[in-house]
Amino acid sequence: MATETAGPTAPGPAEGTADFELARAREVAGNVPDPEVPCVTVADLGILRSVSRGETGKITVKLTPTYSGCPAVIAIEMAVDAALLEAGIEARIERVITPAWTTDWITAEGREKLRAYGIAPPAGSSGGRRAFFADEEIACPRCGSSDTAKVSEFGSTACKAHYRCKSCAEPFDYFKCI
Repeated sequence: MATETAGPTAPGPAEGTADFELARAREVAGNVPDPEVPCVTVADLGILRSVSRGETGKITVKLTPTYSGCPAVIAIEMAVDAALLEAGIEARIERVITPAWTTDWITAEGREKLRAYGIAPPAGSSGGRRAFFADEEIACPRCGSSDTAKVSEFGSTACKAHYRCKSCAEPFDYFKCI
């Protein structure tokens, strides 16, 4: 029977146990930064789906790309694999495409990290009226003003739009709600 961990729990599994190794693998994998937005980790973005041990005893790390055309998918998988190997953990990386990733999976901590980095986090939820190309009131991550204007539907990456704040005149990316 496969075992899985959704994250470290207090007080935590005893060192040397299978549960400890799973928790350690989750921590190592989860701390890998996103190559396009290095202020957030794969855990912050919610793309780390699970860390489990199958019937064979091998650890499997499941990752979901932010979208099917994301050019960073392979880079993220390789970075997670390298981090695990560096930590002495052999694991198989598996790409999971269903259900599709949604910005709803970004953690509260991840949203705050995006804001602090100068990227406006997604507004609302993916199932609401704020769909991928909807007009939205986006607050400036620098000054907090909602007097902003969309400059381009696509920012530094396809998953972000480019905005400008009319109050502080600063340009910024907005992580689209998908």
